[in-house]
Amino acid sequence: MAGNTFGTIFRVTTWGESHGPAGGAVIDGCPPGLGLAPADIQRDLERRRPGKGGASSPRKEPDRVEILSGIFEGKTTGTPISLAIFNKDAHSKSYDHLRDIFRPGHGDISYLHKYGIRDHRGGGRASARETAARVAAGAVARLMLARSGVQVTAYTVALGGVATSQRKLTEIADNRLGCPDNEAAGRMEERLEQVRKQGDTLGGIVEILVTGCPAGLGEPVFDKLDGELAKALMSIGAVKGVEIGAGFAVAGLLGSQNNDPITPAGFTSNNAGGILAGISSGQDIVARVAVKPIPSIAKAQQTVNLAGEPVIVTIGGRHDIAAIPRILPVCEAMVCLTLADFLLRQQAVAAGR
Repeated sequence: MAGNTFGTIFRVTTWGESHGPAGGAVIDGCPPGLGLAPADIQRDLERRRPGKGGASSPRKEPDRVEILSGIFEGKTTGTPISLAIFNKDAHSKSYDHLRDIFRPGHGDISYLHKYGIRDHRGGGRASARETAARVAAGAVARLMLARSGVQVTAYTVALGGVATSQRKLTEIADNRLGCPDNEAAGRMEERLEQVRKQGDTLGGIVEILVTGCPAGLGEPVFDKLDGELAKALMSIGAVKGVEIGAGFAVAGLLGSQNNDPITPAGFTSNNAGGILAGISSGQDIVARVAVKPIPSIAKAQQTVNLAGEPVIVTIGGRHDIAAIPRILPVCEAMVCLTLADFLLRQQAVAAGR
């Protein structure tokens, strides 16, 4: 395998580059009979789409999905579903001056070492543009999960050092950063504008909440649910850390503080984040990801060219100030894909009981 396919039963292969004609995904293993229309996918793609102001790149992509196969009379057939999203606003000439230069923070140098060739136009395959395909595939997985009552929601809990402890989920849609705290969202917007004027970028923290997940998803020993969720989320280019439940805070707790007591009515806390021994417990699953600042900045940076000579580079073109909020549906998509796969795997286990 070449690292472009994700999943065991519900399998997704993404394809395409930032400045190629199109990108997309092929889904294999989706059960038949699932109602699916382009509008079901388009809702999530619209949330990820660039060119909407705020922290987003001004690149204007309509991101209209086309379903090329696997659908008959509005329902999935059980055969591979092919999804395509055509690029309409790629400005490849903006990257001509970077053909022989390695951009700091990007995959330029590592891709060249791996393949001996690289697409310098917007990062090629390593571009965040690839995540549109993930979001499209994740929307299909989301529909499948909804039939089992599973819901996945991502929201911003920190941006550029501005954080919130509030979880007012009804406020997520009230601000363009997807923050469950409108007051904190206002301070985040101020921070964004400040950094924009400096020609720099911001990182942040996204939390993902899964409700309605049945107990029993996950496998011993190497396919633990939390391990696969971490893998899925870490596969997103901007993500540099993942924690489940209390996460790194457990290092400072006593066992008596960290354990989640169980009563006849259920658990009384959720430090485990809904996963015990790598298997879902039936509680809400809670994960957080650390999102790095966008590496394309307007400030001068030190680097080298193909000849190994020192170069000072300033990245022009059209870039986000922060991956947030466009990364929210990407995080949701990877969690949906993971859970859809494990749900199908568990159905196979349950059938043999």
